Amino acid sequence: MITIERMAEIQTAEELAQIRQLYLTAGWIDAKEEDTEELIRKIIKQTYCFAIAKDGDKIIGMGRTISDSVSDAYIQDVTVLPSFRTQGIGGMIIGFLVDYLHSQGISWVGLISEPGYESFYQKLGFSVMEKYTPFIYTGK
Repeated sequence: MITIERMAEIQTAEELAQIRQLYLTAGWIDAKEEDTEELIRKIIKQTYCFAIAKDGDKIIGMGRTISDSVSDAYIQDVTVLPSFRTQGIGGMIIGFLVDYLHSQGISWVGLISEPGYESFYQKLGFSVMEKYTPFIYTGK
């Protein structure tokens, strides 16, 4: 049975290894980078809500929110191991995060999707933000 739960910090080396594998599989970290384990620990500890999907004791998916803790939040880093995809787990993670945010009085929830996932997020209640363009700082 798949369960979704909130994680406030890494408790074991096995949890760290499983979450690191999710980041590697998604392509969000490089296996050659040093200190990825410390980075992951900080991400989890400093994230407003970090959720994991578990199949028994195995962490098979994750997602997180960043927020001002008052009015706005953004969902990011949602991923599920490839062998568990198309089973509704990503939707369960998103639903958990949105429910948690709403329980905290946060009603404005945004996210930036990779191209091709629009219909996935629309089925979960998200809408494309017409007339808005996402930006990322690339520095000078």
